[in-house]
Amino acid sequence: MDYFVITSILVFLSAVFGYLNLRIFKLPNTIGLTLITILFTLGVFALSFYDDTLLKAERFIISKVDFKVVLLDIMLSFLLFAGALHTDVNRLKEQRWPVMIFATFGVLVSTFLIGTSVYYLLMVLGLQVKFIYCLLFGALISPTDPIAVLGILKKAGAPKKLEIKIVGESLFNDGVGVVVFLTIFGLAGGSEVGFSLSAVLELFLVEVVGGLLLGLTLGWLTYYFLKKIDDYNIEVIITLATVMTGTVIATHLHVSAPLAMVAAGLIVGANKTRKQAMSKLTEDYVDKFWELIDILLNAILFVLIGMEMLVLEFNANYIYVGLLTIPIALICRYISLIIPVKLFQKRLDFVPNSTIIMTWGGLRGAISIALALGLTQQMERDLFLVITYVIVIFSIIVQGLTIEKLITKLKLNPNKPS
Repeated sequence: MDYFVITSILVFLSAVFGYLNLRIFKLPNTIGLTLITILFTLGVFALSFYDDTLLKAERFIISKVDFKVVLLDIMLSFLLFAGALHTDVNRLKEQRWPVMIFATFGVLVSTFLIGTSVYYLLMVLGLQVKFIYCLLFGALISPTDPIAVLGILKKAGAPKKLEIKIVGESLFNDGVGVVVFLTIFGLAGGSEVGFSLSAVLELFLVEVVGGLLLGLTLGWLTYYFLKKIDDYNIEVIITLATVMTGTVIATHLHVSAPLAMVAAGLIVGANKTRKQAMSKLTEDYVDKFWELIDILLNAILFVLIGMEMLVLEFNANYIYVGLLTIPIALICRYISLIIPVKLFQKRLDFVPNSTIIMTWGGLRGAISIALALGLTQQMERDLFLVITYVIVIFSIIVQGLTIEKLITKLKLNPNKPS
């Protein structure tokens, strides 16, 4: 079975599950596809007691898909570019300082709070895990997932001032989170003798600053070429080439491809680019093309998340720890947001209860699972993978389904009764 066949099966399942969601469940696509895939996989498990043919086929597909590589090295660049392309740059500029502090300071604080809390939780439960491995888990679970956040927040009707903070944070903090994860991963897997503050700062500057500079350069070049021609077919191809070649260049230079694509997408989607470099017809085609890419990849991604439960080791103790870690992750996120919110509250007119909404609306998703899959067995991969999966599924389904009700209850959605 080659990759074309596997891709075809995933697209087919995405189409079928998407259809069932729209006809029966009528949930946001992110939630519906994840839920239906989990139900489908559980059904396959039940059927396997009589005939395991379907279970073997599903496991074969998952074994052939390197989720970490597929998401972090391929899909994430397309999804982040599409998300940034449709982000209001003017609103993001107004909120740039809190967004950047949420994406840096917030991720670091959350990493250490979650890592320390989980370390002591495991100790109380009789599970001896090194502190640095717990910090590694804190790093992979701290970033909120822009892919999960973007679609759900639009439907929830969050105030625009609040929505741009959550979306902006999610677009940037995954790149920062990956850098923090890689730094701790290097410490956990290598010799501590080689560790130095200068090495960490160098990694941060190269990955984060280098990624942003590359993205700004790619965005400007795309703007330049779009401005010189007026043919929507070629202009759409140019934006596609920006993402594909940009990802290859970022990988070669060892800079953050996700941050590069966010920066490039923000420039290409800015009002200036749209007015000066695109005709109305081109703008419509570019938007429609990237909306389709976004929908297709999202569908495949969340079907894969649902199927990833096949790689989990079903240990009751691990699931129990995962359930206990859910409130820990939420409380630590809330604490990590308090200082930035208080700092900018008056100056930028934060809406009431911003910290609560940002805590509950900061969904975890595919990025956390991909990073957890990258752990080694020595780093307690099976334990942290199960904990991560439990948190992600709770985040997508429970938080995703209730964020709209929370916004309405706090009277932050003027279009719906409380």
